[in-house]
Amino acid sequence: MASRKQTTYGFKRTSALLQPSIRRASETRGFAQSRLLTHWAEIAGEDIAAIARPVEVSYARQGMGATLTVLTTGAQAPMLEMQKEKLRERVNAVYGYNAISRIRITQTASTGFADGQVDFNHRPKTKAAVAPAPETARAASELAAPVSDDGLRTALESLARNVLARSQR
Repeated sequence: MASRKQTTYGFKRTSALLQPSIRRASETRGFAQSRLLTHWAEIAGEDIAAIARPVEVSYARQGMGATLTVLTTGAQAPMLEMQKEKLRERVNAVYGYNAISRIRITQTASTGFADGQVDFNHRPKTKAAVAPAPETARAASELAAPVSDDGLRTALESLARNVLARSQR
């Protein structure tokens, strides 16, 4: 039986080297699944990830479910409070069973304590406005040309450009 030729020449993937360190660091905060930390935006959703991040998972003494502590700013806490059940379902989907029974929200200012200085940078990227095609702009100005009021004509041209641009996609 011929042996397979080794192609890595002693090199390892970075993920294989870092995984034990990441697991050790996340387990000190109670995270059995480090994926909860590393893929927070995918798990929680872009809207929740933009305003909050996980801080700690603490387990009860009897083992009847854990508590996930989530950090947010004071102004976003009421919005997050209304979405706690949806967040709990998404987090439990990562674990594969009902591991998280409660979610506790911790509020802090944008500056202050070490955890409060974190920027919630999981915001979705804003797309730059795309200029409409010249024929679309021309058609929009032709549609609004009969209007005599300048302000109304400008508003109608803008509306026509948007409608025509969306219908062409």
